[in-house]
Amino acid sequence: MKTATTTDLQTTVAARIAGEDIACGDFVAVLNEIVELPSCLWHDCAVALAPDELVRIRRMADDAGQPHKVIGVCLPFVYVETHSGNVVTLDTRQRQVVRLDRACARRVWKKLKSPPRPAG
Repeated sequence: MKTATTTDLQTTVAARIAGEDIACGDFVAVLNEIVELPSCLWHDCAVALAPDELVRIRRMADDAGQPHKVIGVCLPFVYVETHSGNVVTLDTRQRQVVRLDRACARRVWKKLKSPPRPAG
């Protein structure tokens, strides 16, 4: 017996984007962010660090993958609207932004904006 599966779903890929290529109306998401911590936290480390030196760590952002709609760009700042209507400022020096596929982002955006259906 042969079986076949068909689906209307299509996989897309978020594209890394330079700040100067971000435009109003784009859907973007934060991929990762850079956190700066004081070097005194590494006092037992084998590497000698200056006491006033910051240690930069790249980490996955808490809101990674959440679609945001760009409403303004004044580099290094990108002003975005969240699905809940809040306006958030993204600093491209500390947060790596990716452009989302427009059709995919619009579908997700609409689902996130709609109120949850009651269970039952």
